[in-house]
Amino acid sequence: MLKQRVITAVMLIAGFLLLLFNTDPLWFSTAVVAVVLLAGWEWSNLTGIKTALGKFFYLTALLLCLAGSALWLNLFDSLDLSRGQSFALFASILWAIIFLWVQGYPSSAILWSTKPVLAILGLLLLTATWLAIVLIIHQPQGQWLLLLAVGVVALADIGGYVAGNLFGKHKLAPVISPGKTWEGFFGGLCSQLLLIAVLIFFVPVAVSPLVLLLLIIPVSLYSVLGDLFESMLKRQQGVKDSSQILPGHGGVLDRIDGLMAALPLFILLYLLLSPF
Repeated sequence: MLKQRVITAVMLIAGFLLLLFNTDPLWFSTAVVAVVLLAGWEWSNLTGIKTALGKFFYLTALLLCLAGSALWLNLFDSLDLSRGQSFALFASILWAIIFLWVQGYPSSAILWSTKPVLAILGLLLLTATWLAIVLIIHQPQGQWLLLLAVGVVALADIGGYVAGNLFGKHKLAPVISPGKTWEGFFGGLCSQLLLIAVLIFFVPVAVSPLVLLLLIIPVSLYSVLGDLFESMLKRQQGVKDSSQILPGHGGVLDRIDGLMAALPLFILLYLLLSPF
């Protein structure tokens, strides 16, 4: 199982880097649509949409949301950053509300677990994720900026996994995800401090340590929220993984849940803290 997980992870990383550094921002944004649609198919399962026709209409609605948001942002001409920033703010606030739902689970399920609410929520969150990627990749040095954002989420996951396995005793969210611990949570935060130190000492662009802290730590915390939220959805539906499309890892949502929460906040803070 571990070997399969590592092989899949290596292939995903290689494919991501190859696409990231060998396509222009527009083509990269277009290619990511396929990933978002796969995530949308998995979301339809978690929502409780069972028929092929229902899934078709849901994915069509998601595709229309992506197309409409691309036109709204003026993606094919001069990107409207002010609109993008406003939507990133909306998405970040929505995730703050989701945090309250996670805290209140299972009592909070009455607020979000109905099929219409989950369906709309999926359209909003997946569209926001794609828009955040579009906004990040279109910034100066956008490829490296997106790599940094993904790296923050990956380190939070890896640091949490290692620290949790070595030292984990106190459950972080036992009802939602019994495997997650407070020790793992703080291990993920410590990995971010290491990342900040590396950026300060080894990246030639001079960036204030305070700016890095204000950017990276909140994004890391939001990535944990995204992970917990998807775990809550799966627990509500009684499933272990969002699908089996990625051997050893489950589904696309299982890999991007942290990114869904983190990326809108990342681009929001980046734009607010610019010049970076």
